[in-house]
Amino acid sequence: MSDKLAGKVAFITGAGSGMGKAVALEFARNGAKIVAVDINKESVNNTCFEIGAENAFPIDGDISTADSVKRMCDEAIAHFGRVDILVNNAGILDNYLPVTETDEALWDKVLNVNLKSMFLTTRALIPQMVDGGGGVIINVASIAALVAGGGGAAYTASKHGVVGLTRQIAFDYGLKGVRANAICPGAVETGMTKDIFASDDVAVMAAVRSVPAGRYGKPEEIAKLALYLASEDASFVHGAAFVIDGGWTVK
Repeated sequence: MSDKLAGKVAFITGAGSGMGKAVALEFARNGAKIVAVDINKESVNNTCFEIGAENAFPIDGDISTADSVKRMCDEAIAHFGRVDILVNNAGILDNYLPVTETDEALWDKVLNVNLKSMFLTTRALIPQMVDGGGGVIINVASIAALVAGGGGAAYTASKHGVVGLTRQIAFDYGLKGVRANAICPGAVETGMTKDIFASDDVAVMAAVRSVPAGRYGKPEEIAKLALYLASEDASFVHGAAFVIDGGWTVK
């Protein structure tokens, strides 16, 4: 344990499992109090149980609607008094579907969960960050924000949007004390991806095994990078998109 985030309050979406849960546990180990947000009430309660009730507050709800996001942010501030760190981690996949196989409902769902939600949480929380002297925003994108082939049409478009939104936030609010950066993971073994990685899809398995690291990433590895970005160690880091992909994008 360390005190890198001592006295800080972190609002983390998708904290019930996978990378979001790993980030929540890592931040808690480093002194932060955690607002754990997830659409799955049972899973987010379990995350907070592991952290301890004194240092964690669970909130369940839909991050893709403005009313729900406002409620969750209001509850977080009412409980801990403020939010210093926002980690927009929640996201969904699109089954690697190309444009012609993506219907409007899927497009809207993926863009709403993966991108619109980050706009909504940022809009809700950034004013009190600025008023409180500053804060940190970490948006989880993907290698699909940088190259094709990391997802389908909707997923790739949404993650490109995440990086663009992150850079604009950094530009607009950096001088007001708010740092914003993005994380672009490659293939990370989580509940969301386990079915893909467990499949017999030869192309998927060949792609994963061909990266220089020769393996999937672990949620805990993403959490370590998030800790760096949330801490004062990254005080000069603004508007960056950090690739953590085992070398997937080197070629």
